[in-house]
Amino acid sequence: MENAKCKIIYEDNNLLVINKPARMIVFSENFVQEKSLINYLLEKFSYLKNVGQPFRYGIVHRLDKDTSGILLVAKNNKTLKSLQEQFQKRRVVKKYLALVMGKFKESEGKIETLIGRSLENRKKQKVYLALTPDSKGKREAKTSYKVLKRFKDYTLLEVEPKTGRKHQIRCHLNWVHHPIAGDKVYGFKNQPCPKGLKRQFLHASYLKIKLPDGKTKEFRSELPEELEQVIINLKSI
Repeated sequence: MENAKCKIIYEDNNLLVINKPARMIVFSENFVQEKSLINYLLEKFSYLKNVGQPFRYGIVHRLDKDTSGILLVAKNNKTLKSLQEQFQKRRVVKKYLALVMGKFKESEGKIETLIGRSLENRKKQKVYLALTPDSKGKREAKTSYKVLKRFKDYTLLEVEPKTGRKHQIRCHLNWVHHPIAGDKVYGFKNQPCPKGLKRQFLHASYLKIKLPDGKTKEFRSELPEELEQVIINLKSI
């Protein structure tokens, strides 16, 4: 795990809570040969092969490759089912830190749309509005946000997805014309980048969930040093 620069935030008999680094996929799919987080986990916790389905095994949820932060890994099938049900029923509280382009006028707000795969680019998700001809089959997506700090050309947000759609935060922030800094997929064409930022500025910083023993647990992850330095650079402008 040291080679992967992954830190175990919490561990008990049922659960591993990992601080996932950026630039690492959670598990391989679509014939991607790149070494994934689950590969590293299986090297240290081989029993995970008996949990869940290949190639996800005990992974409860996922983070994008260039998103860092809190990730849950179940150690047994009973725990995996319990935690995944909480995600499906929207009983999990997740919060992210995101640096976005421009200044938000509002101090807090909500974004509520439908989201589905983009027909123009199959690798991207797209916002669809209800009652439009192309909205059939698209899924509800809700995101809340709160401004933490405003800079000259950027805003630091705390973002809470109320639903769990693929690329939801990135897609929603792009739709309101405040794409995440460093996001090469959902960012604007020729979008400027803060000094020192080499990936998208999105970090899973907080998660609250009920454990199999019935106790509710909160997990926190501080900004990685590389993102903290970006903030310091912005403050010095």
